Amino acid sequence: MEQPTELWTAFDYAVVDVEGNGQRPPDLVEISIVAIKGGLVGQPQSWLVRPPRPITPMARRFHKITDDQLADAPAVAGIEAELHRALSEKVFVAHNASVDLGVLGRELPGFRPARVVDTLKLARRLLPGRDSYTLGALVDAFGLARGLPSDLVPHRATYDALACARLLSHLATSPGHEPLTLAELLDTTAGKTASNKAPVEVAATLF
Repeated sequence: MEQPTELWTAFDYAVVDVEGNGQRPPDLVEISIVAIKGGLVGQPQSWLVRPPRPITPMARRFHKITDDQLADAPAVAGIEAELHRALSEKVFVAHNASVDLGVLGRELPGFRPARVVDTLKLARRLLPGRDSYTLGALVDAFGLARGLPSDLVPHRATYDALACARLLSHLATSPGHEPLTLAELLDTTAGKTASNKAPVEVAATLF
């Protein structure tokens, strides 16, 4: 296995976004996984998932997915093997990753990625002083939605996973700076920054 001191582009990544049904804890209703290989953002793999409990009105207002849309979708067990293949042996990436990991940890027993990069924590520590670090605000600030298909919309898993993948690339290869190593991405996620800034705690996303 490559050493994490190599440039980030030497590693394979699985950039993940999940949408839930608003229950506590949330059940999975949609997931998208975007591979990054050699620093290049790939095409998303996306699945709708039929949860064991209905979608709450608050969650439905957020992502616009309805129970009727999921009536013929598979349960998690029906796509479990596909998800494991898409996630296996890759660096796990998400925006506010603890939320996505929490959902997947319940839905995919035994899933424990060895390396996790959180683009929310990266952005907070690499770009201090911004008014907002939501994915939407960062997408707007850096034009990361440019060229995405018009049928993709924010707060759906495919759009958000692609936006997160583009954000990772933007943060790891800032113009005028040397590309970051994977070790630097992991250390920055963990709060081990050169500026010794204290880690910033963030609230979990509400599904």
